[in-house]
Amino acid sequence: MTAAHEALLRACDGHVTEGSDADAVHGMAPRWVASPATTAEVSAVMTAAAGDGLAVLTRGTGSKLRWGNPPHRLDVVLDTTRLDTLVEHAAGDLILVTGAGRLLSTLQDDVAGSGQRLGIDPTRSGTIGGTVATGTSGPMRLRHGAVRDLVIGMTLVRADGVVAKSGGKVVKNVAGYDLAKLLTGSFGTLGVITEVAFRLHPVPRERRWVTVPVDGPAAAQAAIQELVHSQQVPVAVEVDWADGRGSVTALLEGHADATHECADTVASALGAGAAICDLAPDWWGADLATTDATSGHSTSDDGDGSGGGPTLVRVTHEIAGAGRLLHAITELEERYGVVASYRGSPAVGVGCAVLDGEAATVVAATESLRAAATAIGGAVVVLEAPDAVRDRLDVWGPATALDLMRSVKQRFDPAGVLAPGRFVGGI
Repeated sequence: MTAAHEALLRACDGHVTEGSDADAVHGMAPRWVASPATTAEVSAVMTAAAGDGLAVLTRGTGSKLRWGNPPHRLDVVLDTTRLDTLVEHAAGDLILVTGAGRLLSTLQDDVAGSGQRLGIDPTRSGTIGGTVATGTSGPMRLRHGAVRDLVIGMTLVRADGVVAKSGGKVVKNVAGYDLAKLLTGSFGTLGVITEVAFRLHPVPRERRWVTVPVDGPAAAQAAIQELVHSQQVPVAVEVDWADGRGSVTALLEGHADATHECADTVASALGAGAAICDLAPDWWGADLATTDATSGHSTSDDGDGSGGGPTLVRVTHEIAGAGRLLHAITELEERYGVVASYRGSPAVGVGCAVLDGEAATVVAATESLRAAATAIGGAVVVLEAPDAVRDRLDVWGPATALDLMRSVKQRFDPAGVLAPGRFVGGI
């Protein structure tokens, strides 16, 4: 047993195992997997790792480990699933504090009895820490904001083992350096999230979905604009798209009578074919991190996604450019021979496309889609892809303010201990 192994064992009360292929990240297996149960134990793990120059990658359930670049090196996987304590739920203040390893689905169950919810939908398979670290949001982002807008406080452990806190349990505007916002979406490259404080929202009494079929990008753009500018204020606006056609759906919530009236008004405005339902469409908010947008099949043939399957990309765009984006996606099959589908939130300018085909054609299609997104103020990030595709692409694509991001990484993690190379520009 090495000194480094002994230090890790002491750090988390013996909860250290040898790394295996099952723990591999992009085919790279760690030497050890450490499973701390408290912030203090995380601090001790990071102190030991920093002292021995060990590279550490944080993992929750592992549902998004294929996202981002392969790490430059990997010695320790820090498993957060034992950090699953519900620390506090102040129902009267609509505030919750939870360990980063708690499942999002469990957390929603925790607060449902009080008629509350965390405004991240749908119920996903990952942990709270993973959701925050990857900045993953669902359809309700239009009403409640992105994940970063729901986080009001955070406890984290720096690369050198020092514990830091940001924000608190009060919903208010504050001046200064907001670490919680900085770590949200940082893919574990700046610190290990151990606890998160969230603002909650009440569960509405009634929910109604209004769906209209759209044939062609122009019809989709018209429906999106109608909903975006509607005085009925939808909670979410989603589009489901394949083969040059699809549907646009709005979610309306509130008191029963008012919601029914709003749904009638929206359906009338959307015109012929609009339908009202009290259940979400089957595709609504499906977690495209692990499923094909059209078939519901896994995006990988094996456990680490290297064997083949479709490529999943996240696309951002200006709201007014939604129609142009759908047109670009529709053209991909004709120009490159790939099967392309899309699902997203056009009213906030973010969604996911699934591209399926030979590796060379998928690469060409991705670069084409990247150019189209750039022209409408957006970008394309490759989330899931077979190695044959991933190896030929910069998964993050061109980035602005890269020098600033490198400076922040250097300040937080000068030794490159945390997930080295995983983020934009190989940070």
